[in-house]
Parts: sequence; structure tokens; C-alpha cells
Amino acid sequence: MATSLKLGLAGFGNVGKGTYDVLKRNKNLIADRTGTDIEVKRVVVRNPQRVRPLVDADIPVTSDWRDIVNDPEVNVVVELIGGIEPAKTLILESIAKGKHVVTANKALLAECGNEIFEAAQKAGVNVAFEAAVAGSIPIVKSVREGLAADDIEWIAGIINGTCNFILSTMRDTGRTFSDVLEEAQKLGYAEADPTFDIEGIDTAHKIMLLSAIAFGIPVNMDKVHIEGISKLDPKDIKYAEELGYRIKLLGITKKSDKGIEVRVHPSLVPNKKLLANVEGAMNAVVVKADAAESSLYYGKGAGGEPTASAVIADLVDIARTAEVHASQRPKMPTVSADKNVNHWTDFGDIVTSYYLRIPVEDKPGVLADITRIIADNGVSIEQMIQKEAPTKEKGTEVILLSHSAKEADIQRAIRTMQALASVRGPIVLLRMEELN
Repeated sequence: MATSLKLGLAGFGNVGKGTYDVLKRNKNLIADRTGTDIEVKRVVVRNPQRVRPLVDADIPVTSDWRDIVNDPEVNVVVELIGGIEPAKTLILESIAKGKHVVTANKALLAECGNEIFEAAQKAGVNVAFEAAVAGSIPIVKSVREGLAADDIEWIAGIINGTCNFILSTMRDTGRTFSDVLEEAQKLGYAEADPTFDIEGIDTAHKIMLLSAIAFGIPVNMDKVHIEGISKLDPKDIKYAEELGYRIKLLGITKKSDKGIEVRVHPSLVPNKKLLANVEGAMNAVVVKADAAESSLYYGKGAGGEPTASAVIADLVDIARTAEVHASQRPKMPTVSADKNVNHWTDFGDIVTSYYLRIPVEDKPGVLADITRIIADNGVSIEQMIQKEAPTKEKGTEVILLSHSAKEADIQRAIRTMQALASVRGPIVLLRMEELN
């Protein structure tokens, strides 16, 4: 006999509609494969008149989210409305009523996950969120269950398709950021207000959630270093390509003796790495663990039906564990935290290698000044290239690649170099990730 889930579906945008459509189209397939009978019992949306023609006539469509919280037949709430409120109250009140929750709301979980997960743990219900990170890629389940026996060392991912599309197009065409952003908006890859995507905030929410799962830490967005791609110059993308690298916006989390680091920024990735060859709006995540070593997960990171696939996978998991005692289910991420792993790495203490582009006067002694300052700050140079000065210009640019160094040391060296009379403009810093 199939397990039965009665859903209250909150939100009917791309993902909500995709979830409804896939459940309806593949109802028998899902039941045959999983022994789970999933039925949408009620839909709540801001504009019921718009959605009413899109769902079966026997399913109530209303505008008050309390309708699904208070419906005794609804045993799972699927929250796909996004934002903090009313999504947070909807989820907490659903948990209080003993209903399981599935959500794709990475911003809410990254900001308020500690409270939500603790409430779910106490109530003995599940909060599942595979769809909140990397769309159709089952990265949450892979980290939490597939690598449950592993000591995870680091995770690095391209987890925002908008930024990856922009960077891929800038590299292929040499066009400016603003020009490609406009194209991304016309194609539907970027929102009218793209700030969350292009400034790295969306990526930060996702990597914070992965960090919580991987390392058993509370979510804490104050500890994430965030840089976006809006200031990237096509020149640096071109120079990186010439040096054998591609620039990607990465979400990175690592565990070391100094604690946990969580950061988002453009990174030079060697073009021989698989991650460097993820193009367009696709997503990919690399996980480095002690037993499984390196594994890569690739797929669509957004879109109605791809993300719906992750939502429905969570529903199947809930159905399979609904009758299992709460103590035997996987614990909520931040509730199962290792109490000894609660310290964070200061950003100045992170260690990586660096790309610097230094605009300088084209005259004797400049390179000597730069190499002296770099050495005085404990940084070792791997490669230094002086680009040929354009005709009739007095300036040129020095491209410097460093060996691994502390962030604080390279920043101190940059401040000293920036004060040189021979430096003609702002020094550009990008971090390099070898992913070894």
C-alpha cells in the first residue's frame, strides 16, 4: 500500500507550477517507483484568479496561507513563495501543527535556519530543502547521506547560473559586464533587480547551507565573505585565459585548524579542471572528502521543472521516513552540530594564491619595487609578466601570480604598493583556486 502525502502548496511561480505539473504528469510513475501517493490538496497564492485555471477544479485555490496550516488533511507544506515573511511564519506554524515542510527558500534558511531546524527537531518533523541549493543537483542529499562516512575537507561550487552565464559570455565575446547583464535579463537568466545574483548574495546563502550540513555548524551569514562579479573587467578575464585559467564565481567552504571558512568571490580556476569548463547557466559543485576523495555534481541550477525534481525527491524522502521515529531520522543540520566545531576562520587568515594586475609607470625600477614589497610581506611570486605598453602611453601593467599566501599578507602588500608614486591606478586582486 502506497504511503500517502497530502500537500499544501504555497506559491505557484515557475517552481510551484513545475512541481504541480510534474506531480500530475508523473503521478503513477512516482507511485510505482517509490510507493508514494502524492496529492496536491490545496494551493495558496497571492492571486488565486490567475492560478485557478491552471489546477484541477477540485483543488481549492485561496490567498490565505493559514488555509494550508489549518487544513487537517494537509500533512506536508511545500513552501515556494520565497522571501523571509510570510514564509518564515508559515513554516514555523506548519511545524507547530506537526506538518512536514519542503522548501526551496535558501535566503530564509541561511538567515533563520537555526530557529527553523530547532523547531522541526523538537516537533519531530522534517524540513527538507534539496531544491534550495543548485536546483536539480542532489547535492544536499549527497553531502548529508552519500558522504555520511567521510570527513569532508572542502566544498567549492558554481551555484548561481546567472553569474556563470555572464562570465562565460564575457569570456567568449570580450563584452563588458553591463552589456552582458542586459542580455541575461532579456533572456530571463537575470532578474530585473539582479543584485542578489551578481553581488554574490544568492551564492552565499547556498554555500552557507552546504557548510552547515558538511561541518555541523550553525548558519551565520555574518561569517561569510562576499564579493560579486559586477566590478570584473573583461581585461582580467582575457589575461586569465592567456595564463591558462577561467574566472568563475565560486562559493567555497573549508575546514582547517583555524576553523571554518565560508567565502564567495570570483576565482581563477585552472582551465584543465572540470569546474572551469562549466558553461552558460549550468551549476556544478566539487566536494573533497577523505574517503571518497574528489567528486563533482553537475546539472541545471534553476528552472521550474528541474527544481521541481528536487522538491519531489524531498517529498519521497519524507514519505519513506514518515513512520520512522524522529530519533532515527537524519537530524536537522544545525541541531546535529559538533559542539567542538563552532569557531570560524578570520578572513585575513585564509590561505590561497593570488592574481594581481598592477597599473604602473613604464620606467626602470618599478619591477624591483614591486618584488621587494611582495617579499617583505612574506609572499612568494610564482610568475610575473609585464604587458607591453600601448603606443604613445607611458604606463603598462604588471600581472603577478603568487604562491599560496595569507590574505592579510597580500592585502598589506597591496596597500604598500598602492602608495608608490609609480602605481597609476587601483590594483586588481583576484583569488586563485587550484582545487587540488
